Amino acid sequence: MRNRGVVPVLILAGLLLLLPALAADPASPVFAESSAEAEAAEQRLPSLQQLVDEARPGDTLVLTEEKYAGPAVITKQLTIDGGKTAILYNETAEAAIRIEAPGVIVRGVNILQEAAGEETAAVAVHADQAVLRELRIKTAGFGILLRDADEALLDRNEISWLSTSNEADVTMGQKGNGIDLYNSHDNRIERNTIAGMRDGIYLENSNGQSIEDNRLYASRYGIHCMYVKDVRILNNRGESNVTGAMIMGVRDVHVAGNIFAKQSRNVNSQGILLFDVQNSVIERNLVEGNRVGLYIELSKDNQVIGNSIVRNFIGIQFKQAEGNQIQSNDFVANVIEAEATDSRENELAGNYWDSAQGLDMNADGISEIPYRINPFYQELIAKTPAFQLFFQSPGMMFLSGMYTEQEERWAKDGAPQMKLNTALAAAAPQLAAGNMAAEPVISDQTLILIIASMLLVTAILTILYSGVSKS
Repeated sequence: MRNRGVVPVLILAGLLLLLPALAADPASPVFAESSAEAEAAEQRLPSLQQLVDEARPGDTLVLTEEKYAGPAVITKQLTIDGGKTAILYNETAEAAIRIEAPGVIVRGVNILQEAAGEETAAVAVHADQAVLRELRIKTAGFGILLRDADEALLDRNEISWLSTSNEADVTMGQKGNGIDLYNSHDNRIERNTIAGMRDGIYLENSNGQSIEDNRLYASRYGIHCMYVKDVRILNNRGESNVTGAMIMGVRDVHVAGNIFAKQSRNVNSQGILLFDVQNSVIERNLVEGNRVGLYIELSKDNQVIGNSIVRNFIGIQFKQAEGNQIQSNDFVANVIEAEATDSRENELAGNYWDSAQGLDMNADGISEIPYRINPFYQELIAKTPAFQLFFQSPGMMFLSGMYTEQEERWAKDGAPQMKLNTALAAAAPQLAAGNMAAEPVISDQTLILIIASMLLVTAILTILYSGVSKS
């Protein structure tokens, strides 16, 4: 009778001893399918690192297979050519391609960086004179990182955010930047297209950059500069970002020929923002359809010349800005042309303001009546935001016209132009449309006016109805 109890126990013990062996045995029928899939996957994806290791310095690796597995670290001067068809997959938190040797060229490779993490990137450059050209990158982290890397060329790359099943849970601040530079100098960033990232192009402590002809869409900041100098930002286009160009803590920066349109989805959206900027030139840009066209704060000794500021909610806004030259700009069809707070000694001259009441007595094209930036509405809504409901109502405009307190301290254009300075403002809708989305039937400013008018009418009817009821 005692042996009957011992046999089941021995059988159970034997099974428990066999389970680890079954689990570890790749030939077990339970794991045969997954093992076969893993082996097939390895066969489908040759290792890029192996090809790099086998190459000699100076070689050109032509990727002839359709798919490759990353990551790969390059420690010798090589050229890698993907022919625009090779795809590099990387599921690790390491960079899909990490460059640690000067003079490396990578071109025509499609990169899928599936892992996210702190500074996880599709391409990380830690050496000088790299060339990254015609890469197509989809990333769940950063696109291209440059760290202590000088004299690189980043040309005609396409970088976009890799959408996932939990995309709704990812905020813009949790994404990586498209192109991110730190302590990297004298680089050229040209003709790239970046969409859906945190910042399109981010520069920090990196001087002497040339940023030209890039396209920047649907990110937080299209171009974001922090603590840099001698940077050229030329002929770029940005649309539907929170801010087109965020220029902060910089000096000797040249921002020219850019188009920043439709940055209006956020209450803090601007076409171009200057914060703590000195000795810089902002010229010949088109800022169209933004919440604020040009915002200048704590900045001095800058030249803002020949820009077209068109159809923004606020054309130009000053805050504690002094000693700047605002000349020969065109302000057209903005809901509020200008606002200024605690800003003195800015030189405004020769600008065209389509809302100004001008009078040209000697036919020289310059109005004898100066254009003054009345701070009444801005100061009123700062104290009582609810008064925004009466924006541009007859009563608000009457009160604004009556307000003359400290008028001698208001910012003013002493010689406003009677005609447009350039043809850029007149062509603004066509230029902004360029390669961008079609113009909406009703602009944001028109929609705001319609809503404000409806609310005003509702308030008046409510007051009248209440009065009649009481009587």
